[in-house]
Amino acid sequence: MTTGLEYFKKVYDVVPGWVQKMHDYNPAMLDHYTALRGAAMAQGVLSVKEKDILLVGMNAARHYARSMVYHTKGAIDGGATLEELIEYLLVAYNYGGEKALQIGLQSFDYALELTNTNADKISHEASASDIVRYYSTFASKDKSKTYFEQLLSFFVAGDKNALKDALLNGNVVSTQMKYILMTGIYTTVLKNAETDYWARQSREIGVEEAELAELGYICLLTAGIPSWFEISDALIQK
Repeated sequence: MTTGLEYFKKVYDVVPGWVQKMHDYNPAMLDHYTALRGAAMAQGVLSVKEKDILLVGMNAARHYARSMVYHTKGAIDGGATLEELIEYLLVAYNYGGEKALQIGLQSFDYALELTNTNADKISHEASASDIVRYYSTFASKDKSKTYFEQLLSFFVAGDKNALKDALLNGNVVSTQMKYILMTGIYTTVLKNAETDYWARQSREIGVEEAELAELGYICLLTAGIPSWFEISDALIQK
């Protein structure tokens, strides 16, 4: 096996078809891509687990299930809990709406399998409020249960502004990581003004510039070079 094939077999347990085809058509291209991925996903100011789970949330938000599921394995292998995964998938609602939550169930179902968790599953066509209610059954602490009760109350009331703010409140996942996720979502969908807005909001609550830069590296992996153009505009020159 080449270095690239070995790398991806280690990551995914098998060599994905898209990796094999890149190797078959141009082994040098796979080597370059492998090097880029390895650098972007390496431990830094953001952990490997955080990078994978951010990619889960970003891809749920932009309705790209394939990449979302790939990175679900990385997140769980890196130590992410089901409760952490749930909150990243919920934040995706702030951009991708009900469809993002429905698509996110593919990630959660896979996580249940990866963690050998015996639990009921819910229809992937369930309403947003029913999905939130389903996720609330996995809350293990009183604080988390209160968090979900609040979310559900805003869904029932149809209070979108309050819901948006509540989804970004720290619970199992910190507010800082949720703001990083929102910055990443707008970066991957190439929304320049919104990327700049969320980067500024992130700084105001204590997110470091180096964290935003590392976010940009993983956005590049999932959404291509144009996503780096977008977040680079929002980064402060060193």
